[in-house]
Amino acid sequence: MGNEILGLITGTNKFKASESIKNGRFHSTDSSRRNGGICQRVKGIALNLGNENVGIVVFGSDTAIKEGDLVKRTGSIVDVPMGKAMLGHVVDALGVPIDGKGALSDHERIRVKVKAPGIIERKSVHEPMQTGLKAVDSLVPIGRGQRELIIGDRQTGKTAIAIDTILNQKQMNSRGTNEKANALEYSILVAATASDPAPLKFLAPYSGCAMGEYFRDNGMHALIIYDDLSKQAVAYRQMSLLLRRPPGREAFPRDVFYLHSRLLERAAKRSDQIGAGSSTTLPVIETQAGDVSAYIPTNVISITDGQICLETEIFYRGIRPAINVGLSVSRVGSAAQLKAMKQVCGSSKLELAQYREVAAFAQFGSDLDAATQALLNRGASLTEVPKQPQYEPLPIEKQIVVIYAAVNGFCDRMPLDRISQYEKGILSTINPNYKNPS
Repeated sequence: MGNEILGLITGTNKFKASESIKNGRFHSTDSSRRNGGICQRVKGIALNLGNENVGIVVFGSDTAIKEGDLVKRTGSIVDVPMGKAMLGHVVDALGVPIDGKGALSDHERIRVKVKAPGIIERKSVHEPMQTGLKAVDSLVPIGRGQRELIIGDRQTGKTAIAIDTILNQKQMNSRGTNEKANALEYSILVAATASDPAPLKFLAPYSGCAMGEYFRDNGMHALIIYDDLSKQAVAYRQMSLLLRRPPGREAFPRDVFYLHSRLLERAAKRSDQIGAGSSTTLPVIETQAGDVSAYIPTNVISITDGQICLETEIFYRGIRPAINVGLSVSRVGSAAQLKAMKQVCGSSKLELAQYREVAAFAQFGSDLDAATQALLNRGASLTEVPKQPQYEPLPIEKQIVVIYAAVNGFCDRMPLDRISQYEKGILSTINPNYKNPS
């Protein structure tokens, strides 16, 4: 029979095959049938491999599959296109352009699931990956090759942080500072919407990671954002239940931790001997009512190198980005910060912690000594300075000047509603193209 096997649909996406797939790797499959003289093809991936049965999930609508259809093995692992030709395109989880710009010109193909780089290939995270957000770059610094989780309830600004980070890469990559922020020209958007089948939502993060690794392996720096992995876990749960796999906690399959760990471990800073490229990962997780102790959030927190926690209460107080500085942490820390930023904001996190503690007691009484009042004034200004409008990332040199002014008390006696105006006045005097005549 060669590569042809006769499939029998016993469930939604399950085929009974007369040929056994003996190895445990993922195989792509192709089901085709004749309908009025037109051949309809549906691709799928084999997930359950038994002695006499193969469980397959399809990348498309199952309405195109009927009993008695012919199933062929492609003999290849699921792969996607990669290369610089992908930049500026919106593609689906299989790498097929869906933006109407035509087919890809020149590209190679890469497997979506590959082994993460080993210890010898890696180098410690030491280069800053600037987000353009004062609250992140000063208090929760991110380095190239790091995995930093963005976690919070819906409508708290998780995607906004990711978009601002993308926009800031434009300012770092282009020579001009006033160019229109056309972020798509240096980005690849892998789209798997809510209406797409669960297998495509499951595959999309792996496809995006594989496309980003092309740039890392060629000595460049890639930023990969997964928005969001909660939806991928739900899609994987749906697939696993249809494949009759035994459910575990919250009905998720028992290998859901491995689902995310094998993906996030692929973020790396490569050593100088093999190009010194990097792939930085910002996964997004949506919580319910601020519960970070749920199954998927705790899994991803334990995998990543820190988290940026967003809270609804802070968001509605007008502090945006709504980052809870007390719960947010970067395990790489100051190793991924510029020396100037490290010196400027060294004491700010401690002062903010002291401010939160004192502010909780200050609301019960008005008789405060001078030292306590000074601490409250400093904390209020340090809370006001990180506020930032969306789509307006700030270059790191300007961040340092603004934070220096706040940490050294220039904003302590200033009304809070005037701090943003004071900040604009400072920034208007900075000339990034200034050259010392000496």
